Amino acid sequence: MAGQGEQMRVLGVDPGLRNMGWGVIETSGSRISHIENGICRSQGDDLAARLLCLFDQLADIVARLAPDTAAVEQTFVNKDGAGTLKLGQARAVALLVPARAGLDVGEYAPNTVKKTVVGVGHADKRQIDHMVRLQLPGVEIAGPDAADALAIALCHAHHARSSGRLAAALARGGPRLGSARAAHKKRGAA
Repeated sequence: MAGQGEQMRVLGVDPGLRNMGWGVIETSGSRISHIENGICRSQGDDLAARLLCLFDQLADIVARLAPDTAAVEQTFVNKDGAGTLKLGQARAVALLVPARAGLDVGEYAPNTVKKTVVGVGHADKRQIDHMVRLQLPGVEIAGPDAADALAIALCHAHHARSSGRLAAALARGGPRLGSARAAHKKRGAA
């Protein structure tokens, strides 16, 4: 992960078996810019062929755009068990491709992404699209799946910046905070 002033390229992936949205953004300090976005569309009659198609397309994107880190939306279980299982397999592709390229991969629940980007955890697709456009002025979004993927990338960038600030604060106060924790534990043990 990049520190506060460093440049970081983030790939966001919205997994799906038919359409897998993806979006790449770049952060430099507090500046965020859009690199590219799109939708990987599966082809083929059987599941293995469709998964391979998604894998190859996403691998090409990772090789071409060279992200530094990636994030994938977590799936939720619904009433259709077979559909949930297939979505989980597409999600495995979304996790495997960046991991195979040596990237750290963050995972975020849909409500976390929505709350980070829109401000509420139960935002609809229209609200997500609107907020992505506000944060990435002039962006041409390839579709709702790509908008979701850009939102996932924005969420990951925000969390990476926040964790970088926390790590820096802990590093600055290291010995003092460490001794305070030790003293607290000692009081608790007594």
